[in-house]
Order: sequence, then C-alpha cells, then structure tokens
Amino acid sequence: MDNTNALGAFLRARRELVRPEDVGISPRGLRRVPGLRREEVATLAGISSDYYLRLEQGRDRNPSVQVLEALAHVLRLDADATAYLIDLVLTPSRRAERPVAEEVPASILHLVDEMPMPAFVVGKYFDVLAANRMARALSPNMSPGANRLRAAFLDPRERELHRDWSSATVGVVAQLRAAAGPDVDDPRLAALVRELSLKSDRFRKLWARHEVRRRESAVSLLRHPEVGDLDLFRDKLAVSGTDGRLLLVIYHAEPGSRSARSLALLGSLAAGAPDSAAAPRHAPGER
Repeated sequence: MDNTNALGAFLRARRELVRPEDVGISPRGLRRVPGLRREEVATLAGISSDYYLRLEQGRDRNPSVQVLEALAHVLRLDADATAYLIDLVLTPSRRAERPVAEEVPASILHLVDEMPMPAFVVGKYFDVLAANRMARALSPNMSPGANRLRAAFLDPRERELHRDWSSATVGVVAQLRAAAGPDVDDPRLAALVRELSLKSDRFRKLWARHEVRRRESAVSLLRHPEVGDLDLFRDKLAVSGTDGRLLLVIYHAEPGSRSARSLALLGSLAAGAPDSAAAPRHAPGER
C-alpha cells in the first residue's frame, strides 16, 4: 500500500477503470495503458496535463475542491468515492499515536444477546467484537475475535456460505477503503492490507482498484450447510457514542418466507447445541 501518495494512487487506479468510450473518446489505435490517458483526464477536467501529472506523482497535493470535483466527474465517481477523494486532500489523518481500543457498550452487548435473529458488532476494520448465539450458528466467522475480511478471503467455508461471494468481496473491500478514509497510514489498516495482499490474489487486485463504498444495508444470499439457502436482509446500524467506528449488523428474513422458516429452524438447532463459543463475549482491545 502506497502511504506516501494516496491521492496519486487513487487517481491513477480510477483513471485505469474508465473506458475511453465511457467519456465520449473513440479508442483509436493501440493504447498501451488501460483506461484513460493522463492527458485525456486533464483535458476533460479542464486542467493542464502538467498539473494533472504533478497530482498523480505527488508533486502537488493541494488541489482545490473545484479541481477535485471536476476530476471526480471525469473519473465517473459516485458520491461516496467523490467524498473520499476530497477527504484525501482536505482531511488530515486522524490516526492517534496510540491505538484506540474498540469497546462495545454494555447496553449493546445486552441488546445483541436478546435479539432472536443473527446479530453481531464489528469494529472499523471488521473485527467481530460481540455476537449472539444465532450469529455464531449462521457462521463461526461471526464469533467474537474473528475478522470478517480474513474470513471472506482466507476461509473456504465462508466462500461456500455466500452464494454471492464474488460481489460480496467486491463490496467488503470497497467498504474497508471507505472506513479507512484519509487514515492511509493507520498501522492497523496497513498490517491488515499487507497480510491479505500476501495471502489472497483476489484481495490484492480488488484493493488496487481503489473503489469506495459505505457500509450500507443489503441482501445476503447464503447457503447454510444445515438449513440450506437463505435470502437475508443485512442491516448495519451505527453504534452511538463510537464515532462511527462500531456497527451493529443484523440478519433477518422477510416474514412468512421460506428463508424465515429456515432461519427459525437454525434457531432451534442453535438452541439445542452447546454454546462453546459464548466466551469471550467481546474481543480484547486493538490487536
């Protein structure tokens, strides 16, 4: 991960994802690079080629918001990616000198335990900090101490669980970059990205795309080894008082659906099984 020129790395990666025909350029002749050329981006954004080159090379790191918005338009960035681009320039790193422990409020721990559907709490970098019995029954990788990113890319069981694994992994990497924001020198992020890049070709390629997506609600398509296919809503709610670092994740089914009946069956199976993963209820501080 290039921590020294985050703006340049982002611009270069996103430039390579835009096809010339997407912005009205006829791709004539042999093009030695994927996506748009630097001079094409500069022309479309209304800035000089030399200035754009300085931005990509890190020789100029203070473009105006107007320039950034023009570049976002050319690079076809959505609102999340545009906000991320602007934050890279205007928001200083918020990394503290000492790691911040991620503590789950006691009331949230109680709420998670009382929920009849799978529920767990994750930290900024997708560490599972608390989980109820139903979440652990849905996947052992929803147990406290697990990391959802490591599970997605390194555990074959997680790939088998997700019928939509390919699109799910695209989303989770984009969400990681959005969660990190301008804190590209955060040691926790750097260690996680380095580990996954070494162990997973797919993660490395997706991370290099610099896509950004907020952690939002969606539908998860699962195939559980005991109860079969499940189409579950996955809602993510920010835990108040944690500056957006912690999210409460809840899986639930449409009432009366086959998935609701299968989820109820999973609950019955979980209730009758020994709860060997109950402790610890939340993970220790920053790892």
